[in-house]
Amino acid sequence: MQKRPQPKPTDKLFTHRINEKITGVSQVRLVSDDGVMIVSFDEALRRAKEENLDLVEVSGDQEIHVCKIIDYGKYKFELLKKSKEAKKKQHVINVKEVKIRPRIEQHDYDIKKRHAVEFLQKGDKVKVSLRFRGREMMHSELGMNVVNRMVEDLKSVGTPEREPVLDGRQIVVVITPLAAKQ
Repeated sequence: MQKRPQPKPTDKLFTHRINEKITGVSQVRLVSDDGVMIVSFDEALRRAKEENLDLVEVSGDQEIHVCKIIDYGKYKFELLKKSKEAKKKQHVINVKEVKIRPRIEQHDYDIKKRHAVEFLQKGDKVKVSLRFRGREMMHSELGMNVVNRMVEDLKSVGTPEREPVLDGRQIVVVITPLAAKQ
């Protein structure tokens, strides 16, 4: 038997005031099965206790606080379930970096390209960065050719967010997967 996840008291989902914890209120707008009505706080609390349910403050930032008569334990469980379901459906896009050099050998280039393709197919963005050392900076066009070749080879799985940019001693381009663009 699997244990039900217990909500933490500091969790933002469960900041509602319930029953006697609702203080400084003389009248409340009560939402129940009968409809919406304005009653005194004591009357609303009495009705909730008669039905063996909780009086939960839904909105406390209005002139007359809005309260509901519900089973708070069940309500918390439903909120927790919804938040877990929402987390399952979301996909976090990471930025993976592939570092290359201006005088990269063909085999090394192929391996870096294969890694970039894998990252893009998983749905991650790829940052291709080429760093110059020493006198390589004199031939920045060779580095730009390598980066442009990488961008061209990755066209089938991703598109660059913008053109490659020479920034100091490195050339940088971020490639977005095709599925994320559509």
